[in-house]
Amino acid sequence: MTSVVQNIAIDCADAYKLAVFWSNVTGSPVHPEDGPGSPETQVLLPEGPVLHFNTVPEPKTAKNRIHLCLRPENRREEEVERLLGLGATFVADHRNPDGTGWAVLADPEGNEFCVLRSAVEREAPPA
Repeated sequence: MTSVVQNIAIDCADAYKLAVFWSNVTGSPVHPEDGPGSPETQVLLPEGPVLHFNTVPEPKTAKNRIHLCLRPENRREEEVERLLGLGATFVADHRNPDGTGWAVLADPEGNEFCVLRSAVEREAPPA
């Protein structure tokens, strides 16, 4: 027997507001029954598990033990700039001169996530 991952749950102060951020990040819709003030809100990804946001009373206090890694369709650097424009903050730079590595950002509530190289960048020969 096995189990299927149904959703990835993210605790937060404002489920709907954070879901809207991640909806903009992924280009995927917020569940149509969710709205401002909803204690739980989902972003419906086209493949894989749902992003499920739960409003909780306590604030985030430490580094995430699990996080999302994003592989953008466009170049990594362009995606980092787009995400910063959406309200993300820059946390750490793990990019290497040869183009490998990743950038660590945080969503508006401080949840860290990584931005990897795009598929096209991964296929390009090293400079």
